[in-house]
Amino acid sequence: MRIMALDWGLRRIGIAVSDELGIAAHGLPTLARKNIRKDLDALRSLIREREITTVIVGKPLHWDGSESRSSGQAMRFARRLAKHANVDIKLWDERLTSWEAENLLGRSSRVAGATDRMAAVLLLESYLAAKKQ
Repeated sequence: MRIMALDWGLRRIGIAVSDELGIAAHGLPTLARKNIRKDLDALRSLIREREITTVIVGKPLHWDGSESRSSGQAMRFARRLAKHANVDIKLWDERLTSWEAENLLGRSSRVAGATDRMAAVLLLESYLAAKKQ
């Protein structure tokens, strides 16, 4: 069972995938957004190529846990991806992933896509850890 995590954003989508056992996560090159159709096609190809069974989409929430404007956009994107790629989608709280990624990466977080990729890895690690409990 392979799982993919997406750190969805307006300009880029960070991507991470699990190993076959669903234990470890590693980042893939960040997808620079073009338009919704091209983005969905690129992700569908990656999902098929990697034999992904579940996609975790980061759901941006406010600090208090309430939904943000971006939450709705991420949910709409997740629904479209589910239909387009015929894959199971789960939304997952991503509140601190970008902040934590920037802290972990330090100066290298300025490299385009590095923070998004690391945020996707952290998102997937959070999901995998929760599944073990």
